[in-house]
Amino acid sequence: MRVLFLCVGNSARSQMAEAILEHRGGERFDVESAGTNATAVNPLTVAVLAEIGIDWSGARSKPVTEFLGQSFDLVITVCDEAREACPVFPGATRQLHWSFRDPAAVVSPTEARLAAFRAVRDEIDRAIRTLVASDR
Repeated sequence: MRVLFLCVGNSARSQMAEAILEHRGGERFDVESAGTNATAVNPLTVAVLAEIGIDWSGARSKPVTEFLGQSFDLVITVCDEAREACPVFPGATRQLHWSFRDPAAVVSPTEARLAAFRAVRDEIDRAIRTLVASDR
């Protein structure tokens, strides 16, 4: 199953979703992520993924335009802004929307920011586990 996760910056939520689905879904899934306004992968994204055994240090942020014209079985927006910017993704057989808060929006000392990234990572992980289980 070919899956694309969309967010705004492709720095945290969509990167986590891509990494976790690759990790949990294995070869059954071909996974990508992109942003409507791609920036850079947030270092805290890489850190919290490493905590669950996923090395995401080589990841890059990708613009959604990189995937236009490609076919996907499933496109999942992981933030409300991406859903508004891409209400319909051309080439998507099916679309879903998962609304996760932006951990990068937390402006606090590092430990509080890490806690926010961990909480979102865990929410995404639960959603991914459900998706993988439903695709059997």
